[in-house]
Amino acid sequence: MESTPEIPVVVENLSKAFGPQKVLNGVNLQVASGETLAVLGRSGTGKSVLLKLLIGLQQPDSGVIKIHGRDIASLELPQLNELRQRIGFLFQQAALYDSLTVEENVAFPLRRHSTDGASQLKEKVQDLLKSVGMEKHGRKMPSEISGGMQKRVGLARALVLDPDILLFDEPTAGLDPITSSEIDDLIVELREKRKLTAIVVTHDIRGAKAFAHRLVLLRDGKIVAEGSFAELQKNEDRFVQQFVGSLS
Repeated sequence: MESTPEIPVVVENLSKAFGPQKVLNGVNLQVASGETLAVLGRSGTGKSVLLKLLIGLQQPDSGVIKIHGRDIASLELPQLNELRQRIGFLFQQAALYDSLTVEENVAFPLRRHSTDGASQLKEKVQDLLKSVGMEKHGRKMPSEISGGMQKRVGLARALVLDPDILLFDEPTAGLDPITSSEIDDLIVELREKRKLTAIVVTHDIRGAKAFAHRLVLLRDGKIVAEGSFAELQKNEDRFVQQFVGSLS
């Protein structure tokens, strides 16, 4: 598998174990430019580990990860950090700083990595908060807003450095069905507007059907099914049928 500008994410024969538990066992996948890929599977099947490997927070036992054609294992830390600035990451619990306001949370990466002046920075933060429907809540603390709102703020922060790859770790976990649907719609809207390449780890098959171009299903550390939702529905494997068969 060769990584080209048209294929910004390439994973080759990726394996990772924690003690005797092999959570990823020879995973191969590509994500094309502008594509949204949903990574599905039961809890503990290595979905979140895959995201951490993609940004170098954990190291694989074997295999290759190429981001924009660069093998991340070969990069020194300054090069890796530079590459990370092109990747936005929405953590499962939003991971907002409790001591900072909503505005300050979104601005935090800009203050570290941007040379923008104060007025430019404030304008960008306000534009991003508006894009996720949070423009009226900028001065609130994370503890003063709901879990769904925190996810929106986390998404705005993930976008603040204008990444071209966006990683979502269970974006609707713990949310009620209406809020989950709103987050799904927001992912679609941002994908269309920004032409982002996105990988969404989720157990929510209904959401994946709504926002993903393509889905992969993990089981026992391997990809057991891959394709559109319609293609997965036609898969005769019993596990795949159990996972996707409840939805039309």
